[in-house]
Amino acid sequence: MNNLWKKVFAAGVAGTMAFGLAACGSSENEGGSESGNLVFMIWDPGQKAGMEAMAEAYMEEHPGVKIEVQASGWDEYWTKLEAAAKSNSMPDIFWMHSNQMFTYADAGILADCTDIVDESNYSAIAVENAKGSDGKLYGVPKDKDTVALLYNKELFDQAAVEYPTAEWTWDDIESASQKIYEATGKYGYMAYAHDQIGYWNFVYQNGGSILNDDGSEAMYTEPATADAIKYYVELQKNDWCPTQEQFANTGAAEMFFSGQGAMYYAGNWDLANLCATYPDMNGKWDVAVLPKCPNPAEGDGRAVISNSVSYATAAEGKNHDLAMDFLEFLGSEEGQKIQGESGVAIPAYNGLEDTWVQTFADKGYELNVGSLMEQFDYSVKYVNNASRRVWEPEVEQTMLDIYAGNLSVDEGIQTMQDEVTQAIAEQ
Repeated sequence: MNNLWKKVFAAGVAGTMAFGLAACGSSENEGGSESGNLVFMIWDPGQKAGMEAMAEAYMEEHPGVKIEVQASGWDEYWTKLEAAAKSNSMPDIFWMHSNQMFTYADAGILADCTDIVDESNYSAIAVENAKGSDGKLYGVPKDKDTVALLYNKELFDQAAVEYPTAEWTWDDIESASQKIYEATGKYGYMAYAHDQIGYWNFVYQNGGSILNDDGSEAMYTEPATADAIKYYVELQKNDWCPTQEQFANTGAAEMFFSGQGAMYYAGNWDLANLCATYPDMNGKWDVAVLPKCPNPAEGDGRAVISNSVSYATAAEGKNHDLAMDFLEFLGSEEGQKIQGESGVAIPAYNGLEDTWVQTFADKGYELNVGSLMEQFDYSVKYVNNASRRVWEPEVEQTMLDIYAGNLSVDEGIQTMQDEVTQAIAEQ
């Protein structure tokens, strides 16, 4: 844990029993009671209905329990959770993102969930993302995700370009983009500055990496990594790719659904919401697996970044036993099936992927989301280590400086290498 968070959480860790005095919910009985009130906090209002459905199922089996799901936006969520951690007033159940897992787990804030998780039931990546630096599980795997290539069928048709297939490579994305731009005047592939949904995929497809296997070293200056970053950044030099300044004013999704751009990458977690937000576009766009690297420095050219979220609870609390019981339900096959049927998140529980896939057909959404499931065969765990909280914003700004011309690509790559190396050393 970095020095800042050691100071922030020092008082909370020293007085963990205080959680019991300030827990958000209330319980009539302790020690394994099945009655009480729980507060369940999440950061995505789009998933509130799904989480409420899971809570309802649990409450049906435990009529003495009341669970309130509270949804905030991303920034507000973390502001609230950090404040709650400092004041020993954590919600009973909450989501934990892999970005923050090390910070909260290593500070002693989260309950050890090892005894309620059978690792063999879940995606290996989701299990690893639920662990702290000591290798123990501090969350119950919630979901797993992947990244899709979204393409506008109408623009492809107008340019007489065949739709993307599983055999597409980076060369095909460039060729299709050029043809679409020449035929329609619209943008092709919109390569915006992003790690998980952007250049990280290109890095790993080329056989590179951002960190070494144990997260103890930065790998930005390794040839396979540096070459892929250069390739991704230089896509913007094409007339068919918007600039980062344009993306700052109008996001790739808005450009895509207004017919201004033909392709972009998006996380599967956005797909259901996009279908609901743009109903008039139903049948006019689709998804495909990510194009592979045609000549990778190592490997077969296929890779996609996969991340996950965990359900968690505080190490101590008035409702600790009840919260742990609800956590176990959230991770059960029954609970995860309900989540999959909400259509927003792919369950982390093995074998339930089709529950998520089927919701699109059930709602009449014409998307080939089933094709994305094959990507889990070559997924790469989301890049993370205990110092990510420090280096992530620095690296993000450096990427923007490269795009803005404040740094050359080579200078920027070396800067990112130094930023991550320094953060690791100071951890």
